[in-house]
Amino acid sequence: MGYSFLFLMIAALAGLLMAVQGTINSVLGKAIGLTITTFIVHAVAAISLLLLLLFNQQSDFDFTVIRKAPWYLYLGGLLGIAITYGVAWSIPKLGVAVATTAIIAAQVITASLIDHLGILGLEKVPFTYLRLIGIILLAVGVKLMLME
Repeated sequence: MGYSFLFLMIAALAGLLMAVQGTINSVLGKAIGLTITTFIVHAVAAISLLLLLLFNQQSDFDFTVIRKAPWYLYLGGLLGIAITYGVAWSIPKLGVAVATTAIIAAQVITASLIDHLGILGLEKVPFTYLRLIGIILLAVGVKLMLME
């Protein structure tokens, strides 16, 4: 159980933080606007990571490694902007729980496709009927969360 449980807890903590971050970003977006909120969120993250890289004695970061990966693998930053904007925009319209449920359902559907196809060279994980049932239940959960 050891490592699997630890990684499950780390993933759960990330999910918890995503819901809190989405809420904070949404409220900040209402106060100052979504575009500037998205900029600030990513600027604070970039500055924080730069400081971590510069002052972490354990870091083996070497700026020359940037050239080792194909250009398209650096599009995650653009995706992060779209994610931050989308989450902050959808939460006030749907509520934190409904928006998060829809986000999770879409993540699982997309992740299942990525797993099944082994996209970007990842190890293939077959799409099974149990995963299909899980996706259906997630979709039902989104629908139930939308009902009043």
